[in-house]
Amino acid sequence: MTLKITGARIVLQDDVVETDLRIEDGVIEAIGTSAPAAQEIDGSGLILAPALIDVHGDAFERQIMPRPGVFFPMEAALLDTDRQLAANGIATAYHALTLSWEPGLRSVDRGRAMVEGLDALQGRLTVENRIQLRWETFAFEAFGLMSDVLNGPLTPSIAFNDHTSMSMRAFDVPIQQRAFEQSPDFSIAALDDDRLKTRTESSAKRAGMSNEGYIAKLAEIWDRRGQVDGAIRQVAALGREAGASMLSHDDTRIETRNYYRDLGASIAEFPMTTEVANEARANGDHIVFGAPNVVRGGSHIGSPSAAEMVSQGLCDVLASDYFYPSMLAAVARLHDERRAPLPQLWGLVSSGPARASGLTDRGDIAPGKRADLVLVDWPEGATPAVKMTLSAGQIAYQAERRALVAA
Repeated sequence: MTLKITGARIVLQDDVVETDLRIEDGVIEAIGTSAPAAQEIDGSGLILAPALIDVHGDAFERQIMPRPGVFFPMEAALLDTDRQLAANGIATAYHALTLSWEPGLRSVDRGRAMVEGLDALQGRLTVENRIQLRWETFAFEAFGLMSDVLNGPLTPSIAFNDHTSMSMRAFDVPIQQRAFEQSPDFSIAALDDDRLKTRTESSAKRAGMSNEGYIAKLAEIWDRRGQVDGAIRQVAALGREAGASMLSHDDTRIETRNYYRDLGASIAEFPMTTEVANEARANGDHIVFGAPNVVRGGSHIGSPSAAEMVSQGLCDVLASDYFYPSMLAAVARLHDERRAPLPQLWGLVSSGPARASGLTDRGDIAPGKRADLVLVDWPEGATPAVKMTLSAGQIAYQAERRALVAA
């Protein structure tokens, strides 16, 4: 099966050129060719770029639990999520599946249901839905599921998260200033301090627990702290054996980044200080920031500005985080601000995440690459909109404006 896209402005690795592109059997066969194809798509006036690759997105949680404590059938939630991805030009997505000791939305049981749901829907999904094992390091309950997924058909990534220690930090310590979580110098909040109720209120609501019940559970889990380092090392060993890309999440200290890098986690996901980002760059790590950070003009929790990190060469990847449309919108804002040439900016949502994730078959427009592509309507000075998304050469999404026809 051959397909040709004609007349589009194609975003290549280091240039934007108006030409034709030919696809054969799901792979880019040639650029700038006059050879015919079985089907043709008119790309005149549109941008043709590599489809987006999302290394960390948890917006699927809103389909699974659209209101607190209200769960939808997993199949319906995942089908809708898949369609949202395609409509936003995302052809490869690592769903940030939080595996926590909490009950409810982020429980291990819910995580297993999602993994099984994605497996059951293979063949009906329009884009490639992968898993990021977003593991809470105190959640020893997740070992079995993680082992199963790591031995599955689509190698997942592993993100090391420690929101337990974040919740337990002393009240006078901002999130961005907390110590390395395994350090004996990590200062701890008192469990009987009323301020802890305020800090854990949203987590308790998400878990479907009373505040008092959540704090009691937190106290029980905190007793595991002495075993956490060993658990992290065990999971990292499983990840290395499987060849999984590994990320450390919300690092605040150089010591933290070095600890995880030594275990094979070469991706710094949402570093919370510029010092950590600089340390990551000096050691050749991949650096991920959230696209919503760019779109909103800064971090909502006071972490570094992702746009400034792009300007300083301290960002390789922009992830959707909690809102799928943010990836394309972030590229548009950075382009409007003239932060870098368009091919370099587009690489933040395509070739950058492909390299970080070890996906050598996609992320660029070049002969031999998988035909994961997006056609974008992007008039000068206007907001870009996805017109078509191709996944391995197949149309996953198409938007057409049709005129009303009188009866």
